[in-house]
Amino acid sequence: MIISMESLTSPAKKDIRLIGTFVEVYCAGKHGTVERAELELPVGLGIRRLCPECTAFMEYAIARRIRCPLEEEKPTCKHCRIHCYAPLQREKVREIMAWSGKRLIMRGRLDYLWHYFF
Repeated sequence: MIISMESLTSPAKKDIRLIGTFVEVYCAGKHGTVERAELELPVGLGIRRLCPECTAFMEYAIARRIRCPLEEEKPTCKHCRIHCYAPLQREKVREIMAWSGKRLIMRGRLDYLWHYFF
């Protein structure tokens, strides 16, 4: 998927970077023994080391975030009136965010408290 830097808004970049961090923490904790490969996030947003299952989920999440129809008024996904994710992926992202959020907060990432609760 080729995306130009101009086509992603600042909130979209932030969301993609954030979900990438959460998925990487989740993958390392839950799939620690599985071989991981590098996944390059769009437009230079970083590289994440993920197992094949988490790579597939991350690619899905990126595609959905890029195609979000509510770009101008985008709330957090859990407060959104339209749900871009299929039911299985919605359940998966809830699991990832809950598991990773707790660990990131325990590691001192207090800035994630805002995202975790709101």
